[in-house]
Amino acid sequence: MSTLTDTAARLRRLLAILAWLAQVGEAPIDEAAARFDLTPEALVTELEMAACCGVPPYTPDQLMEIVVTESTVSTRVGTALARPRQLSPPEGFALAASARALLTVPGSDETGALSRALAKLDRALGGEEIAVELDAPEFLAVARDALAARQHLAISYYSASSDRVTERTIAPIRLFASEGHWYVDAWCTLAGDQRRFRVDRIGSATPVEPTGPHAFEPPDDRAGLDAFVPGPDSRKVRLSLDPSSAWLVESIPSAGAPETVDGRIELEVFVGGDAWLERLLLRVGPDGFVVDPPDVQSLATTAASRILDRYRSAEGTPPAH
Repeated sequence: MSTLTDTAARLRRLLAILAWLAQVGEAPIDEAAARFDLTPEALVTELEMAACCGVPPYTPDQLMEIVVTESTVSTRVGTALARPRQLSPPEGFALAASARALLTVPGSDETGALSRALAKLDRALGGEEIAVELDAPEFLAVARDALAARQHLAISYYSASSDRVTERTIAPIRLFASEGHWYVDAWCTLAGDQRRFRVDRIGSATPVEPTGPHAFEPPDDRAGLDAFVPGPDSRKVRLSLDPSSAWLVESIPSAGAPETVDGRIELEVFVGGDAWLERLLLRVGPDGFVVDPPDVQSLATTAASRILDRYRSAEGTPPAH
């Protein structure tokens, strides 16, 4: 498994590791790491996240204790976590759904204590097994394999913002799920930069050898990842802002640190479509304008004229020419 997993996937894996350790009590580090497809060092790093977890008031007896020696790892839960809990039906349903999601993590024991507890919980909730359906787009496995093998993919991709399909080669850097969809951050040869793709909008995906001037080797860790990754059709636009509009710098996705030029603030922003840029420029008004590229410098004026014509039309006044 690649170390470039998203936070939610890491959390599910950590909970699965803890559930397994709670059942076996103590295990060799090498065995535990191999079971969950991790290096021993990565396993210890994951377990460190749980070292201070527990329940209020977070006194030592209510914390989860992780014990790591040179060769073994074990866990002991606090007294509150060790006691059986009385659950309401909504709490039971949420717990059952979470437990079933944990059992999908590679390395989980499908016949272990968690499975047996889940079976009892299912019976208490009415005897019917709760089905948990996780989104799995057609090319999710292909993207995951390419990420793990550090391969490039030739893909066809539908962009909702431009309503068109493009052909491009990408080098996956990170795969993650958010708000019901899977995304892959990748170096895109068509854009010559990092871009974010929704996996369910990939129409085809084939592993290929990297070629051309934009061939890219994915990084070994998150150090090369940007906090914000633009969409496939995003482009950079350089804006000039009056200092009174400095608040805007923190509220829009910029491509770098702002600069001061002739007493004004200049920064590059990622723009996914003209409509978004129009709204931004109209919001700023005369305090901001486009420096580059030239083809969008008149965008705000054109948008303002179009909106004014609509108002005049609604009032029965002839449009201005």
